[in-house]
Amino acid sequence: SKDKIISGKKAFELYDTFGFPIDLTELMASEIGFSVDMAEFSEELNKQKERSRKDAKVETEDWIVLLEDDKEEFVGYDMLETDVKITRYRKIKTKGIDKYQLVLNITPFYPEGGGQVGDTGYLQQGETTINIEDTKKENNLIIHFTSQLPQDLSGTWKAVVSESKRRLTAKNHSATHLLHQALREVLGTHVEQKGSLVNADYLRFDFSHFQKVTDEELKEIEHKVNQRIRQNLPLDEKRNIPISEAEKMGAMMLFGEKYGDTVRVIRFGDSIELCGGTHVKATGEIGIFKIVSESATAAGIRRIEAITADKAEEFINNELTALKEVRQLLKNPKNVVQSISDLLAQQTKLEKEIQQLKREAAKNIKTELVQHAQEVSGMEVIAQKVELDDNAIIKDLVFQLKNESANRVVILGAIINNKPLLTIGLSDNLVKEKGLNAGQIVREAAKEMQGGGGGQPFFATAGGKNPEGVEKAIAKAVELLNN
Repeated sequence: SKDKIISGKKAFELYDTFGFPIDLTELMASEIGFSVDMAEFSEELNKQKERSRKDAKVETEDWIVLLEDDKEEFVGYDMLETDVKITRYRKIKTKGIDKYQLVLNITPFYPEGGGQVGDTGYLQQGETTINIEDTKKENNLIIHFTSQLPQDLSGTWKAVVSESKRRLTAKNHSATHLLHQALREVLGTHVEQKGSLVNADYLRFDFSHFQKVTDEELKEIEHKVNQRIRQNLPLDEKRNIPISEAEKMGAMMLFGEKYGDTVRVIRFGDSIELCGGTHVKATGEIGIFKIVSESATAAGIRRIEAITADKAEEFINNELTALKEVRQLLKNPKNVVQSISDLLAQQTKLEKEIQQLKREAAKNIKTELVQHAQEVSGMEVIAQKVELDDNAIIKDLVFQLKNESANRVVILGAIINNKPLLTIGLSDNLVKEKGLNAGQIVREAAKEMQGGGGGQPFFATAGGKNPEGVEKAIAKAVELLNN
């Protein structure tokens, strides 16, 4: 720009698209005599905030009541499909897209709750099918989410829950109950549930515990869960019983959770919990339980993620296949772990030997570099392209060379992985007495190889896109010493 002003739009594009901080843009601009139009930048930033607010905003219209029915009946514990009527609906708009929420007189769709995701499925009437994409609860209403409003709002529809998703989710939910019991048995009765997520793919269980769960403890926990699965413990479900009766049964209750006067109790053997979710009829349906991770989520809170049934079988098969392939690569050793450990030790040893060889090569190069030093403006200048492919070795070489003399400039170019590298070192005396700055020199010289860089006054590096420009960059750096 002729007036040396970087537009606010350009600065905002750097910030918004590439995550480049505006204060850094201002700093770099000032170094080359430019300024940033901050008023325009602020204007663009405010526009983006407004766009984000609009995208995040959900516009919800009023309910349109078709049938007076304050509370719908949930029948999903006993059936996955039934005839229903739509009692009310409303339109919502999110990110500019119209969606609809339906309330039915009765529903087999389980609404999200207790860590379990909501059911999906469809409503069907003749040839017409309306997909139900999610189910949630709002006050006393069970809300069914859909992208399409049924044309026949007064007719009867068949509500059908996705059987496969419900079945897999139920396996995972029942597994969380068995996991909770096993955790308390192995780690102690201080363990309390702090959160959970149950869907068709996996289960996640957060619980109170003061330290990392050891591998041995995880094995024991997993074994106890699978033991109960193999016992095929039947589901003992009690609905709408007084909470006092549930307490007498020893049912686990979540701390801080509010319960009504009547509750639902789920029991598998000695696992007894208050729960509104969906479950298997017997633990054998879970098939197999496999813990895939254990981690911390906060101080005193641990998280276990696990899988069951087909997902667990697939996971185990993949692990066994990988192990088999490793065995074959290692020529079927008796002890795979020891063989891999030996290989890693051998690799470490070879890497050290390679580093030593590189250092020896650098010593030889160092002698040659000193012999080919030239005088420029009263300074001893070593400026060469070197056949080295290790940044650390080159840096070490430059420091050795610059520190051996009070009047030495070291400019080394190299190509590493087909990319150019320029490294410059200045004796401390040259920085103090002559005011030379390696960072400024390398930044200007790097343009010859379509790159950039920087550093400190006595040491700096630069990279680039054009390997063929290394020699020109070296020559440019030498030329800058005369200015």
